[in-house]
Amino acid sequence: MNKGELVTAVAEKTGLSKAQAGEALDAALEAIQDTLKKGEEVKIVGFGTFTVADRPAGEARNPRTGEKVQVPASKTPKFKAGAGLKDAVNG
Repeated sequence: MNKGELVTAVAEKTGLSKAQAGEALDAALEAIQDTLKKGEEVKIVGFGTFTVADRPAGEARNPRTGEKVQVPASKTPKFKAGAGLKDAVNG
């Protein structure tokens, strides 16, 4: 399912227009993104938790040349599925 299909599904389930559903989805995703940028977590009970993890600097290899490359420290978003989502997926 891509974003357009998700917007259509939300519109059908809520009775909103596709434009309204798209705006609502964009607003929800933006709110999650803004919260993660602050370094905070987003918990959606029954669905899961979005967090930010620190990745330390390290060394990697270029697969073509075998040359060592320095990889800078970074932050990466993570998602942990909640019990409700796991149960729904597993039937």
